[in-house]
Amino acid sequence: MTHHFHCPQQNLATILINVKTKAPLSTFKPHPVLVSTTMGFLFFIFLFISHLNTAFSGHCSTTTATKIFQKCMSLPTQQASIAWTFHPHNATLDLCFFGTFISPSGWVGWGINPTSPEMTGTRALVAFPDPNSGQLVLLPYILDPSVKLQKSPLLSRPLDIHLISSSATLYGGKMATIHNGATVQIYATVKLVPNKTKIHHVWNRGLYVQGYSPTIHPTTSNDLSSITTFDVLSGSAATQHNNVDMLKLVHGILNAISWGLLLPMGAVTARYLRHVQALGPTWFYVHSGIQLSAFFLGTVGFAIGIRMGAMSPGVTYGLHRKLGFAAFCLGALQTLALLFRPKTTHKFRKYWKSYHHFVGYSCVVLGVVNVFQGFEVMGEGRSYAKLGYCLCLSTLVGICIALEVNSWVIFCRKSKEEKMRREGLISGSDKGSGIHSGTHSGIHG
Repeated sequence: MTHHFHCPQQNLATILINVKTKAPLSTFKPHPVLVSTTMGFLFFIFLFISHLNTAFSGHCSTTTATKIFQKCMSLPTQQASIAWTFHPHNATLDLCFFGTFISPSGWVGWGINPTSPEMTGTRALVAFPDPNSGQLVLLPYILDPSVKLQKSPLLSRPLDIHLISSSATLYGGKMATIHNGATVQIYATVKLVPNKTKIHHVWNRGLYVQGYSPTIHPTTSNDLSSITTFDVLSGSAATQHNNVDMLKLVHGILNAISWGLLLPMGAVTARYLRHVQALGPTWFYVHSGIQLSAFFLGTVGFAIGIRMGAMSPGVTYGLHRKLGFAAFCLGALQTLALLFRPKTTHKFRKYWKSYHHFVGYSCVVLGVVNVFQGFEVMGEGRSYAKLGYCLCLSTLVGICIALEVNSWVIFCRKSKEEKMRREGLISGSDKGSGIHSGTHSGIHG
């Protein structure tokens, strides 16, 4: 909605920035609004960089209570790890998988897919509390296509790989209990195919077990990406999943900055700086620069998301993808609208402004909503990165509320003075507080 306020023509610069029209440049002092927004933005970047460092640094151990292994590796999701010893003379692999429960009645599983890096076709060992005794049990399962489609319960059956031995124990010894966060160690000795040392490992965890049938695991990004391939002889991992993890972080950072921060900041710039007479048309160039930068970064993040979808067949996020396409299309329409911006005196100018405002607001809302959806997809719903983003966004919202309230207070005061002046209660030469409230319009010019 557009509100036209007719008030005495004076400068609104005292509302927004502490600058005088004819003051030299050396006297300029940054406004607290700009300082707080910038500091919040830098804090958000710092948290994301910290998350980037911790995401690729993990801890693994070659030592357990009963065995010592030659090599170990931190797995990319669920804080899991694996330790192993490979015996080339007989192609035997001794290993221990370290996983954590997410529920007292849940399950933790690890397995090998003999053919491809995916869940379907995995030969798995799943640990969970026995429904009758409550003791930890480890049973073998084959994850055929019917499991993914959930056509029937997952039933235990012997594996068709050469499994020599297997067992499971809780970290902490005999006194340990199964609870949320409890660590389980799954031991296995497998006879591998000669000269085939590159193994596809699959692992996951779930909330419930129905009888002796593990139920479906959560479907967050981390849970759907719990697959890796590495050579048990050299210890070198395949690079594709590491690339996907890196792309995921870059995708999240770019989109949170562009759609989630820069786009709203550009909207705020247009709404409030346009009334600062000392700036002249500078507000338009600042607004356009911020929005174009946001759209450019958002386009890169959008393209990375498309690439990740192509690299991860079978992994889909319906709502996140739809919101992303919608935000990108609206952003493209806004950018194209600059090419068809009529002059202020043109009869179609008001229709263009209505279109520009509606599409702009919609793009900002969709972008912010999809950033929060992205945090959930990445499994970062309770992370410090999300906290930092919320602090930045709440700071920006608080600034908008303060400026909006201040503008309305000034408008009401001016309206009252104007009414008194018309009624002859005060002289026409009185200038009141000397602040011009300008014209309140939408977020874009």
